[in-house]
Amino acid sequence: MTSFQQFLTSKLQHPLPGRSAQQKLAPHPKNGKNSHRNYEPANDDFRNSSVLVPIVSWEEEIEIILTLRTQSINHGGQLSFPGGGKEGDETIVETALREAQEEIGLHQDGVHIIGQLTPLYVGHSDNMVTPVIAFLEQEQFFTPNPNEVDEIISVPISQLLEEQNLVEENWELRGTPYRVPFWNIHRVPLWGATAMMMNELIELYREFLETTSP
Repeated sequence: MTSFQQFLTSKLQHPLPGRSAQQKLAPHPKNGKNSHRNYEPANDDFRNSSVLVPIVSWEEEIEIILTLRTQSINHGGQLSFPGGGKEGDETIVETALREAQEEIGLHQDGVHIIGQLTPLYVGHSDNMVTPVIAFLEQEQFFTPNPNEVDEIISVPISQLLEEQNLVEENWELRGTPYRVPFWNIHRVPLWGATAMMMNELIELYREFLETTSP
């Protein structure tokens, strides 16, 4: 077990950075109005979903697995964690593992689930998404499901810590001008809900570095 894994396992038992960390990477309208609207459910009939946050721990440096979704599916052409909607009586963890197996061919041997980050409601798809943290302790090779995934990306966590890789631009989203923060770590920007969930993990990793620095 890595020292970060031990640290994170302990931190997940206590209050997390939560919404404040997520909002730092949230797109916000340039007029400043309704910046939190899409992250607060209007009622409780949303769909429950989960994503797996696969942390590779067999390399010298921690890496995080992301997928580039095919253009033909929801959120196509975007970077995301493997995941999807809960089916039947599945638990949130079972959903995340099933989706990761379907999307990237994840083998569950050596996969250690340590807990969950703060759920994030995504308004335009009416999904409450729970990130499930998994440390991948045994080396394995991933195979993209061509129906869902164009590319599998392994991102060293150091790239997400470098200030020059965090960028903001003016975009138009659904006909409204937004200021959009994103990580420029791939030819496709890492933004939106995935970036918001990722930032909570990154804030925890920064705290870990502070506790271990001399």
